[in-house]
Amino acid sequence: MARIPTATYRLQLHANFGFDAASQIADYLHHLGISHVYCSPYLQAAPGSNHGYDVVDHHKVNEELGGSEAYDKFCKHLGECDLGQVLDIVPNHMAISGRRNRLWWDVLENGPSSRYAPYFDIDWNVPDETIRNKTLAPILGDHYGRVLSRHEIEVERKGGEFVIKYFENEFPAAPKSLPLILAEAAAKSGSDYLAFLSHSLDLLPRPTDTDQVRLTQRHRDKELIRVLLGRLFNEVPFIADAVDAVLKELNGNIDRLDHFLERQNFRLAFWRAAEQDLVYRRFFDVNTLVGLHMESPQVFADTHAVILNWLHEGVLDGIRVDHPDGLRDPREYFERLRKASPDVWILGEKILEPGEKLRREWPINGTTGYDYLNEVSALFVDSTKEAELNRIYEQFTGASTDYVAVCRDKKHRVLRDLLGSDVNRLTTLLLDICKLHRNQRDFTRHDVIRAIRELVACFPVYRTYVVPERNEIIADDEHYVNEAIEAAKGHRPEIDADLFDFMRDILLLRVRGSSETEFVMRFQQFTGPAMAKGVEDTVFYNYNRLISLNEVGGDPGRFGISLEGFHKYCAETQSSFPTTMLGSSTHDTKRSEDVRARLNLLSEIPDQWEGALKRWREMNADLKMNEAPDPNTEYFLYQTLIGVWPITIERLLPYMEKATREAKSQTNWLSPNKAFEEGTKGFIESLYKSGRFGRDLEAFVQPLIEPGRINSLSQLLLKLTSPGIPDTYQGCELWDLSLVDPDNRRPVDYGKRRQLLRELPSLSAQQVWDRCNEGLPKLWTTYHTLQLRRKHPECFGPEADYVPIFAEGSKAEHLVGYRRGKAVMVLVPRLVMKLAGNWDDTTVMVPVGIWRNQLTNLVVSGGKQRLQDIFDRFPVALLTRE
Repeated sequence: MARIPTATYRLQLHANFGFDAASQIADYLHHLGISHVYCSPYLQAAPGSNHGYDVVDHHKVNEELGGSEAYDKFCKHLGECDLGQVLDIVPNHMAISGRRNRLWWDVLENGPSSRYAPYFDIDWNVPDETIRNKTLAPILGDHYGRVLSRHEIEVERKGGEFVIKYFENEFPAAPKSLPLILAEAAAKSGSDYLAFLSHSLDLLPRPTDTDQVRLTQRHRDKELIRVLLGRLFNEVPFIADAVDAVLKELNGNIDRLDHFLERQNFRLAFWRAAEQDLVYRRFFDVNTLVGLHMESPQVFADTHAVILNWLHEGVLDGIRVDHPDGLRDPREYFERLRKASPDVWILGEKILEPGEKLRREWPINGTTGYDYLNEVSALFVDSTKEAELNRIYEQFTGASTDYVAVCRDKKHRVLRDLLGSDVNRLTTLLLDICKLHRNQRDFTRHDVIRAIRELVACFPVYRTYVVPERNEIIADDEHYVNEAIEAAKGHRPEIDADLFDFMRDILLLRVRGSSETEFVMRFQQFTGPAMAKGVEDTVFYNYNRLISLNEVGGDPGRFGISLEGFHKYCAETQSSFPTTMLGSSTHDTKRSEDVRARLNLLSEIPDQWEGALKRWREMNADLKMNEAPDPNTEYFLYQTLIGVWPITIERLLPYMEKATREAKSQTNWLSPNKAFEEGTKGFIESLYKSGRFGRDLEAFVQPLIEPGRINSLSQLLLKLTSPGIPDTYQGCELWDLSLVDPDNRRPVDYGKRRQLLRELPSLSAQQVWDRCNEGLPKLWTTYHTLQLRRKHPECFGPEADYVPIFAEGSKAEHLVGYRRGKAVMVLVPRLVMKLAGNWDDTTVMVPVGIWRNQLTNLVVSGGKQRLQDIFDRFPVALLTRE
C-alpha cells in the first residue's frame, strides 16, 4: 500500500546526474528527514534532455540516466534507506525526435492510416489543401523553395528503407511515393521482381483509408515489402546500384525532388510557418512537443503501462502530473488514474490564480505548491508601501502599474506572434458553427479571429472545465466565462456584441452540437497556453514593480497579504487538501526562495530603494550603448543584482539575455535585436568593471543580507509546518541564490551538505547562527523540523488542528504564529526591516503546559510570554509541548 510522504526532496535527473548519482545521496536525504525522493521525469526522453519532459518512449527508462539496470539499483537503494519515491509524469504530450519516437515516425510515414494516428491530436481536415491529410514539419531554416534549390534536402536509402534528410533531421518516405524511384530503377536494371514490388506498393490502401481491416493490411504489406526490398538489394548488388543511381538523379533535379516530396504524408516547411499553419496541438509554442489524445482509453493504457506497474509494485508511492490543463478532460484523466491506483498520492501541476480553488471533484491530493509559494511569500511584502513602490516604478521606467492591462496587452502579442496556428484552428471551428446558425452566418473570418483573440486575452484563469458530454458546468466556470465575455465587450466595442454573446452561449452549453462541443473543449485547452506564454513567460519579465512577486501562479498586481488572509488560506487547505504539496523553490520558479526573501525587503524601504535608483541611473548613464538597456530593463537588472548578489558575470549575462527575450519588448527569441542585446551586454560588463557602482551596490546589499536570511528562515519554517507536505528543491537546504533555469540546475555540492549535517548534533543554536554564511541556520531549521514531523506525524496530518495565534502589543503585525495539533507551536517574524529586531512590549499567549523550542532548547511555560525572549537565540521558533 502506498504511503503518503511527510517530506519530499526534488531531484532534477539528467545525463550528468543520473540514477547512480541520486543513489549516492539517499542516505543523506534520509538523515535530513526526507521521506520521499521526488524525481523529474525519467522515461526515455529525447537525446540530451536536461529535464525529461520530452518523452519519446513510455516503455523505457531513460538510457542517459543509466537505463533499467541503474534504475533497479536506485530503487533498491532507496528502499534500503527507507525512502519512498514520487515521480513526475507527462501525459499531455510527447517529443518529436526522429525515429526515436516510433509512434510519431509511423504517423509521418503513413499519415491518417498510421496505427498511431489516433494517439496524437492532429487536425487532418484543414482548409489548406497543401497540408490536408498531412502533418506540417516546420524544421527548415529558410523557405522551402530556397532550401530545395540549395540541395539541402536529400533522399537516402538504408537497406530496404528510404528516408528524407535535412541536415540532422530524418523523415520516413511514404510507401506510395517509392514507385517514383523503384519503377525507374526496375526498368534500368531489367528486374521484374523490383517492378513487382514497386507495383505492390502502388496497390497499398491509401493513406487516408482508416478502416481497421485496410489499415492492418497496409501495415502488414508495406513491412513485408520493406523486408523483401532489403533482401533483394543485399543479394543482387547491381539492382541496389540502379536504385542508388536513380536516387542520385532525383536529388540532383529539384523539380523531380519537389514532386517526390509532395507525395509524402508530411510537408516540410520553414520553421516560422508553425506560427500560423501547424495542424497538431503542441505544448504551448514548442513545435517539437506534440499533444496526445489522452482521453482515449487505449492511449492512456499504453502510455501508462510502465508507470502503473511501478505503482502496483510499490516502486512509486506517488505521481506528480505535469500540465493537466493541457488535457481535454482533466477530471476524467484523474478519475482513470485514481481507479487504477486507489492509494497513490496524486498531485496535479495546476496553476491556480489568486482566489481560484482546486476542483474538489478531482480525485487527487492537491497541487504542486505554487499556490502556497505565492501566499507565503506575500506575507513578507509590506502592503502599506504599495503606492510608494508604484510611484518609484512609474517615475523610473514610465511603465504602467495596471497589471490587468499589461496582461491583456502581452497575451494579445503572443496570440498574434506565437500561437497563431492555434487561434486559426479555433477560428475555423467557430466559423463552421456560425454557418449553421442563420443569426451568425454573416460573421466573417476577420470578425471571428478578433473576437477569439480578445476573449482569450481577457480570460482571468488558465481554463474552465466545462464538459458537454457530462453536461457539467459549475458556478466558477460560469463566472469566469461571463467575466471574460464582458471584459472583451468593453475592450472591443467595434466587434458586434452578438458574436461575444454567441461565444458565451457555446462555452456555457446553451448552444449544443458536435462542432460546438469540439469548440468548447479546444477553447479550454488553449486558454492555458495563452496564459502561460502571455503572462508567465512575458508579463513576468515586463511588469517589474517588485519582481519577487513575479512567480508562477502569482499575481504581481497583488501587493502583499494580511495575516488573516494567510491563516484563512491555511485553514481552508487543512480542511480541503491537507496532503497537498507545499513549494518554495522549484525547477520552474523564476527566482529561488532566498532571492525572493531578500527582494521582498525592498517593499519595506522604498526611500532607500528610490535613492539607490537615482544614484545608479546617474552614475551609469554614460555606460549605455545603443540606448540599451531601456529604463524598464535597467530597473529589472538592479533588482536582480540585489536579489542574487554576489553573482558572477558568467551567470548574469545569459540570464539577462533570456529575461529580455522573454519580455519580448526590446528583443525576442524569434527576431533577436542584436543592437539592444549587445548594448545591454556591454552595459553589464561595464557595471562589473565600475568600482564605484560595485562599492555602492555592495553597500546597499550588505544590510539586506541578514534580514533576507531571517525572511528566508521564516518562510522555510512556515512551509515545513503549514497544512500540506513540504518539498525541498535540490540544494535549497542551504542558502541558494538562484535564478530561473538553467541557473537553478547547477550542480549541488552534496559533499558539503553531508559534512554540515554530520556537525549539527554537536552545535548550539548560537554556533549555528555564528556560521550563518555557510547556510547552517537553514539546514538546522530544516533538519530539526523534519525530525519533528517524522516523530510526530499526528501533529501535521489530515486530522491535525490548524489554530492561528496572534500577538498582542505594538509589534503584533510582525508575528506569524499558529498551533499544529495539540503539541506544536510555530512562531516567526515578518517585515523584519521595520521590526529591526526590537519586539518592545509585544507578547504571545502560550497554551498551558511546558514548551521547548526545538531550535534553541529554550523552555517556556504556558501563559503570556515576551517575543523578545522567545526570539533571543534564534530568529524563528518551533515549540513543542513537553
